[in-house]
Amino acid sequence: MPFNPGFNIQPNFESMTFTYGPDTFGPTVEQRKLDAIRASLLDPLCSGPEVVYAIAMDVGKKKDQADLIQRNLLYGTVIYAQGQLGKEPIRSQGHVHSISTSVGCSTPEVYEIWTGKAVIYMQESANDHCGCCYAVEGKPGDVIIVPPGWAHATISANPKQPLTFGAWCVRDYGFDYEQVRAHKGLAYYPVLEEGHLTWIKNHRYQSPPLIIKRPRIYTEFHIAADTPIYRQYELAHHRFDFVKNPSIVKEVWDHFIP
Repeated sequence: MPFNPGFNIQPNFESMTFTYGPDTFGPTVEQRKLDAIRASLLDPLCSGPEVVYAIAMDVGKKKDQADLIQRNLLYGTVIYAQGQLGKEPIRSQGHVHSISTSVGCSTPEVYEIWTGKAVIYMQESANDHCGCCYAVEGKPGDVIIVPPGWAHATISANPKQPLTFGAWCVRDYGFDYEQVRAHKGLAYYPVLEEGHLTWIKNHRYQSPPLIIKRPRIYTEFHIAADTPIYRQYELAHHRFDFVKNPSIVKEVWDHFIP
């Protein structure tokens, strides 16, 4: 059974767009093309789909739009193309969430996988000594949190199945690519070998061994494992306030494990 994100939205895999129901608001998608992400790839000259992924930032139920604006929260959705980027799977370019002007710090992101097989790769920083590195493997319905300040990328682990996901983020979100691009990518590159995902270490970082894991249940944020995250917002509008104000749970970020 297809995953239900909790509001009326349908991905169109052929056109790389979303269709919104009459009670749902959402923008025209923004396309991310291969030429825009080459600097973060293992092989910057690789071939692949021209449109790698498409983003619809700020979607949801019309009845919630005013509250989301007032709360400084935004729900975004993304659809990935099928195929590969040379030897790599379809993936986003690595980045760090830039400093939000509304809160004065980098902010976290709460992912929810809708279709396909996702890997949320993340490392503690984009510095030469990048800290712990994780590849968190997600399936439809899984929730994965990226902490503030961590460098990360989203990877489609199945080249034959399109990936879609949603995410809570701050409304004045922004992306910092500078250090990732200076290192020619993140600390590990994902590579598909006979349909299986493997990892190649980027020698430009001093990094520990990669930790590959499944998502955990984020009890410290009171996030349920069996309810779409949009529905959890509807049930308790304050549930994701830590996304737009990460300092309210500062002690959680100090020793965070995805």
